Amino acid sequence: MLRRELPSEATAGRVIRLARGRIAPGIDDGPLQAVQPWHARLQPLCWWQEEPVALSLEEQPGEDWPEAREWLARLPESWYALVATSLQVAAWLQNHRFCGRCGTPTSRLDAEFAMHCEACGHRTYPRNSPCIITLVTHGESLLLARSPRHPPGRYSTLAGFIEPGEAAEEAVRREVFEEVGLAVGRVNYYKSQPWPFPHSLMLGFFAEAASRRIRIDGVEIADAAWFSPRRLPQLPPLYSISRALIETHLKEVGGRG
Repeated sequence: MLRRELPSEATAGRVIRLARGRIAPGIDDGPLQAVQPWHARLQPLCWWQEEPVALSLEEQPGEDWPEAREWLARLPESWYALVATSLQVAAWLQNHRFCGRCGTPTSRLDAEFAMHCEACGHRTYPRNSPCIITLVTHGESLLLARSPRHPPGRYSTLAGFIEPGEAAEEAVRREVFEEVGLAVGRVNYYKSQPWPFPHSLMLGFFAEAASRRIRIDGVEIADAAWFSPRRLPQLPPLYSISRALIETHLKEVGGRG
């Protein structure tokens, strides 16, 4: 449904209005505004169902603009790519108005997502920060943890940024040991998901724990525990790769119909 080609030649089309992580309601209960003429301040974004789409990055959201996470929770899964692309491009536009090398104001290029500095020639592109996200298991049991930032009662899988020079599998082992004190054996890649909060790329893994003894770090993790597939806490939202890891494991062990 989403075609990743900039509609640079378009003079009219759909628009998604975004400000501070909130997206304006559009037509048909979705986030896209009706077809309208485009002006120079709009950022051409992509093609959606063969219609050109541009991003309008605005200073202040309206009072009725839902947060992006709310949009993701209520839209069909097929919309995830459009919302994620909008959020990451918006973060890039906000963060790269000036050259990171010499401080000169930058200008937007039409043919690609790039901000160009006329003074020193430096170009910046939308950032992707690679992270690992891991469901640790021991037999059929799942290790789930609570971050201090999570809503009360919600548990999720372990995650962390990949360090410079580090392989993703090494990051899995390091993060699991740092956060809950566990050594893991086999590590298997699952799939990836862009996570536009603000610009992560989540690489999903399953990891088998060598034991069940947990030592919580007390900083990034407020609580962690082993859970039976038949008795689970509040889980992450359905659109997240964390939930996909959990649901995949539950189906494999017969914990869900």
